Amino acid sequence: MTKIILPHSGYKNLIVYKKSDVIYQGTVAFCRRFLPAHGDRTVDQMTQAARSCKQNIAEGSAAAGTSLETQIKLTNVARATLDELLEDYLDYLKSHNAAEWPMTSEKKTAARDFAKAHAEWDDWKPIFESRPAETLCNLMIVVIQQSRYMLDKMLKWQEEDFKAHGGVRERMHAARTEARGEAWDKAVYSMLDLASDSADLESRLVKVIDSARRAAFSIKRRKGW
Repeated sequence: MTKIILPHSGYKNLIVYKKSDVIYQGTVAFCRRFLPAHGDRTVDQMTQAARSCKQNIAEGSAAAGTSLETQIKLTNVARATLDELLEDYLDYLKSHNAAEWPMTSEKKTAARDFAKAHAEWDDWKPIFESRPAETLCNLMIVVIQQSRYMLDKMLKWQEEDFKAHGGVRERMHAARTEARGEAWDKAVYSMLDLASDSADLESRLVKVIDSARRAAFSIKRRKGW
């Protein structure tokens, strides 16, 4: 039977959600240490972008039960906010005469390995309390890049899921159609099962076939076939 409400939520178990929490908590810690508390809109922009990513992943997961379209939209918003946040970290490096670690550098490789193995904020918190701004910027860039990759894969999977299951209206229609078909099958079986003998069964079968033909004729006429 077609499901109307699809499995949803469970976002807290997603690695990308856990990474988004690292991004948010890390951004708050970074801004608190290295950006002015007042008079700089960058703080609000960065923290809001980081929070938006985390919240949209959560809301998208919750919406998936009834609206895959909404889930896709919110996941895409989460992906877009990471682009915005990435630019903020790159801008910080440029404005402070620092640079992003090269892809082939040992630091970059070590950062990628650490980020892959650690998706909980508790593993990152001591680092954000002690490391310099340049190091934290580069670490956040790595986590953001990994999260973007994961969200891209998630979007692709969600699009395939939508193709397979459609929207809630399509699922409701399919469920009603299946229910009517099941009711028809049960009614026909019950009618035939009441036959007193073989001859009665054949007589009842003729009536069923005749009824089905009339139904088919009505459907053809309604649909213009």
